[in-house]
Amino acid sequence: MIEYIKGCLIEKNPTYAVIECNGVAYYLNISLGTYSALSEDQDVKLYTHTVIREDAHVLFGFFTREEREIFRKLISVSGVGAGTARTILSSIDSSDIVSAIEAGDVSVFKNVKGIGMKTAQRIILDLKGKIDLSLSASSAVAKTSSVRNEALDALEVLGFVRKNCEKHIDDILLNYHDTTVENLIKMTLKSM
Repeated sequence: MIEYIKGCLIEKNPTYAVIECNGVAYYLNISLGTYSALSEDQDVKLYTHTVIREDAHVLFGFFTREEREIFRKLISVSGVGAGTARTILSSIDSSDIVSAIEAGDVSVFKNVKGIGMKTAQRIILDLKGKIDLSLSASSAVAKTSSVRNEALDALEVLGFVRKNCEKHIDDILLNYHDTTVENLIKMTLKSM
């Protein structure tokens, strides 16, 4: 199967991305997490999972291998298809999915559209202890790093010196590692 697709980002939408690679444009279904992580740069790389059905061959794209691995674990659960797994990944961060499964927290999954009590319980029962905990840690680090870099870029555009902002941002991220770019910028400006 296809491990990843690397090429020019032609179109980006909250539910799909189109990547041109050597003259062939690939339509990849993506989660909101991947959508947020995709930059406007021309060259992108998405890890893929192919779903072959009787009526279609469908490609799913993921910004990280960890997200793809969680997707694959989710679709291994009876009653959870590729569309439902993508909805879960769009609604909940990868690290939160792993934490909820290990903690047995059914309410996290019940808040996702299309997931009922039985499906949420089945996800936890089938996957508890089967997802490598390092996946959630590396996913969280990647997210924090992305938020940090975006905030630094924005502050630099606003006229602040990058080196001066880095210490403030790093101090804030120690206490608020799950913050958004906007909140991080606001907190950084207040602390300067």
